[in-house]
Amino acid sequence: MTSHTHLGPPAAAFHALHEGAAPLVLVNVWDVASARLVEEAGAVALATSSSALSWSLGFPDGNHLPRELAMAALRRIAASTALPVTADIETGYAHAGGTFDDGELRETIRSVLAAGAVGVNLEDSGDEPLTDVREQARRIAVVRREAEDAGVDLFINARTDTYLSGRFADTAFAETLLRADAYLAAGANGIFVPGVQDLHVLHDLSRRIDGPLNALAGLGAPSVGELHDAGVRRISIGGNTAKAAYATVSRVAEDVLGDGNWSELAGARSHEAMDRLFRRN
Repeated sequence: MTSHTHLGPPAAAFHALHEGAAPLVLVNVWDVASARLVEEAGAVALATSSSALSWSLGFPDGNHLPRELAMAALRRIAASTALPVTADIETGYAHAGGTFDDGELRETIRSVLAAGAVGVNLEDSGDEPLTDVREQARRIAVVRREAEDAGVDLFINARTDTYLSGRFADTAFAETLLRADAYLAAGANGIFVPGVQDLHVLHDLSRRIDGPLNALAGLGAPSVGELHDAGVRRISIGGNTAKAAYATVSRVAEDVLGDGNWSELAGARSHEAMDRLFRRN
């Protein structure tokens, strides 16, 4: 097993970002250009988005992206920055031939660490309605052991789609707590509950979950300050960064190919400003 003890400092820094006075806000990225732009804007850490990565490489979201493509992109992103990087690995890129394989999951974690990332998102939405809670806890334990063997205190952000799936109706809150407790006991560090924007629900979840709560935000969501007051310690926007970027491409194309004018190019960064993102000092 390759040791990655050099990842100790960025891993410790990433853990500490979940314990500060302000929540950790992540603008999710999918390539080096988006990573450098987010870093330039003042980010303290970088997080990939699996949906954005998938779209950029020609795949739909939802465990369709081949691991080797995801890891190649992750390597380039991590090599482009000194900030801590966390990777969205969906359900672990471990369903070989349609069957979950622990060996494939361990290989994914080895690849994540080799790329230079110090955190992962691992979700429980790979089976219907969701992966069995005991099985998902077991998979988290596999990830924890693999990271420990490599000498890295990997931040495992355990995502549960109890709300996002819409499958639990009135039992979503209790199911979320059940899964959060099991995932944290298995070695997770934080709990990601996308699909919740109700501040009262978030507040109750944050009080009952013994770890940092991650909320997914976007247009119409409560503000960073409101989420912080509700006890949310980590805020991410997932694929919304890419959706906004690709919407701009669509508007430019429709403008140029439709009316034949260039108005949607107003406000574009200069060629020099783009080149400057990639110059090494």
